Amino acid sequence: MEEDRLRFICKRTVVSTRSMEPGRLYRFSVLDHVMEPNHIRLVYYYRSSKTREPGEITKKLRESLAYALNCYPIVTGRLVKEIDGTEEKEDVSGRWKVKSNDAGMRMVEARATGSVEEWLRDVNREEELKLVHWEDMYHLHYYWSTFCVQVTEFESGGLAIGLSCSHLLADPVCAMMFIRAWADLTLSRSMMAPPLFHPLPPRRFANHRLISNNQLVIHYIKSCSLTASPSNVTEGHMVTVTFLFPDPLVRAGENEPRISTFEILAGLFWVPYSKPVKTKDTLLIHAVQEIENITKKLDYDTVMDLIEWLSSSNNGAISNGSDLVCTNLENMSYSRPMMFEEDLVLSHVSCYVEGPVAGGGQVIVLPSPPGKGPMSRVVMVSLPEREMVKVVEDELLLSFSPVVIMENTEQI
Repeated sequence: MEEDRLRFICKRTVVSTRSMEPGRLYRFSVLDHVMEPNHIRLVYYYRSSKTREPGEITKKLRESLAYALNCYPIVTGRLVKEIDGTEEKEDVSGRWKVKSNDAGMRMVEARATGSVEEWLRDVNREEELKLVHWEDMYHLHYYWSTFCVQVTEFESGGLAIGLSCSHLLADPVCAMMFIRAWADLTLSRSMMAPPLFHPLPPRRFANHRLISNNQLVIHYIKSCSLTASPSNVTEGHMVTVTFLFPDPLVRAGENEPRISTFEILAGLFWVPYSKPVKTKDTLLIHAVQEIENITKKLDYDTVMDLIEWLSSSNNGAISNGSDLVCTNLENMSYSRPMMFEEDLVLSHVSCYVEGPVAGGGQVIVLPSPPGKGPMSRVVMVSLPEREMVKVVEDELLLSFSPVVIMENTEQI
């Protein structure tokens, strides 16, 4: 891809149309704090059948974003730390909170040559991330925008919307719901699903089973790792390959109706990581069964036990940084179109979770665009280069005939 295909126009701050409740503090859960070192980057690609003046759609999205922010004080606020009830803007100790104000959200506007379709035919991880503006936290964190959005117009038609944020403030599902709320407001001037901000249930201090058996919880957390029997994960340059699994082939892999598509695909990518103790087919069945058992065990009580353990533990970590992390986003479906304009058709979504939590690699299962079949899925796989070579050459994986729709062609 040519270096000058992307041109940045400006960076500005978008503020809400009405004043936020000044000074209100929003506290994070222990799960938020655990994920603090990580950040999220989303890219939404839209095809367009309409010719517009340069900057026309960006202006409309900027104006509708200001209205959407009225419902998101956590997005427009700024991080502060409180120690013993006293606000400390510069202190490095304590825990983060969001202080409500009208500081707003950072927005970058850009232009790209060609069309969305041309871009997607010739793009890799490094180039795609240029569509998502990200700023590391300033030394004066009170002035740092916790969320950033980038709108890139393609000169020959189409649009890309990139969103980045710290995992401290949102997980991928919440970030995607923000994009949907913004889209609804832009298209229909109404927010179909306004956000709900509520704390976790109170800690269960009376849970003597948990308090006296923390080791059981720790053992359970470790048993949930998909890397119980992995091959050695080697450090190296991280590369990303995006696969499309067609509907009929995913259906063919469903041996039993209780097994989800996510479980099949997560198991399929887990197999190349595993030690070759059994045949690949047997190993896939074993992996899918283990993933199914793990997801079934994640009921309300187990999640609350995990939260309690993290709250009472000085070591607030649930990943050792070398695990293969599998993320299920297949339910963020296109059953209700995520449309900003009638002529803008969503054609692809990319999701990156970057940071130590996915240091060993990540598999993200996403729904496929409309027209590919209800069971088809897009799977983004990010791995160290040496491990990725093993995955893309794996015979069992190739038997599902996945279509590579994006890859790091320079590295693989």
